[in-house]
Amino acid sequence: MTTLETARAAAKALSERKGIDIKLIKITDISSIADYFVIATGSSTTHVKSLADNVEFRLDNMGVSVSHIEGYRSDSWILLDYVDVIVHVFSEEARDYYSLERLWQDGENVDITDIEQMPLEELFKDAE
Repeated sequence: MTTLETARAAAKALSERKGIDIKLIKITDISSIADYFVIATGSSTTHVKSLADNVEFRLDNMGVSVSHIEGYRSDSWILLDYVDVIVHVFSEEARDYYSLERLWQDGENVDITDIEQMPLEELFKDAE
């Protein structure tokens, strides 16, 4: 599975649980810390945790294990580190405060409008 496929799978998992304002940013050309950021907002503490849990569950089922998780006990920001893909799940207030899209504005926004309608199995049928 490529890093883009992993990032898209994470975005799909966020979409399945009604993540708000999901963004996929390619940062390969501007940073060595990762290839992609996936960013989403949850509407409550429970929603933020549910979004992060679904990403971890879906990617684990696809054979992609999380390397590190930060902030799970926090109520505002959970970070799932998949080495080349970093998933950020924020509360609305934390997302506004940290404004990662502004900080990483030199990155390339990847169009993910197709993932909402596509079943996960179809999205990654070639990855198996």
